Amino acid sequence: MRLPVPGPRDVFSALERGGEQVEALLGAVPRALALLDRAEALLEGASAAVVRVREVTEEAAALVARAEVVVDTAEVQVVRATELVDALAPSLITLQPTLETLADTTHPDEVAAMVSLVDHLPELTQRVENDVLPVLATLGSVAPDVHDLLTVTRELNDMLAKIPGMARIRRRIDEEEGEDRTDAPVRDR
Repeated sequence: MRLPVPGPRDVFSALERGGEQVEALLGAVPRALALLDRAEALLEGASAAVVRVREVTEEAAALVARAEVVVDTAEVQVVRATELVDALAPSLITLQPTLETLADTTHPDEVAAMVSLVDHLPELTQRVENDVLPVLATLGSVAPDVHDLLTVTRELNDMLAKIPGMARIRRRIDEEEGEDRTDAPVRDR
């Protein structure tokens, strides 16, 4: 096989084309430099983005860890709440009609009155213990004395009734009491 040997025309032709190609190459250098600058800028942006992605990833990992703690705590509370609901369910079911009636019939003023009563309970308790209970303890010994007083009062009334002129005085007192009763305003009960 024979290799073609270039002739002088081929050499001139190659030189002409080479000059054009050199000019094209020289013209492409500024474009290549501009592309290189853009590539460097993109790499710097990508580098900054990688750093930001890394920061976001670390923050996300911290949030996931916190969320796991919250979920664990919530699971414990759910277990406790479930146990309480299971324990109280029979009583609440039994009390439901009563609670509904109470809710339907209780006025806010009544609730306020109950709150006021509860506020006064310590003082009421102290007074009952210090004042009322000691009096109640002595009522057993007072009853015979009151009975004796009633007996003496009846005897005095009988004696006074036997005094001459006392019947008229008694009638006049009864008439005055009757007038006082008719003049007195009737109270609502």
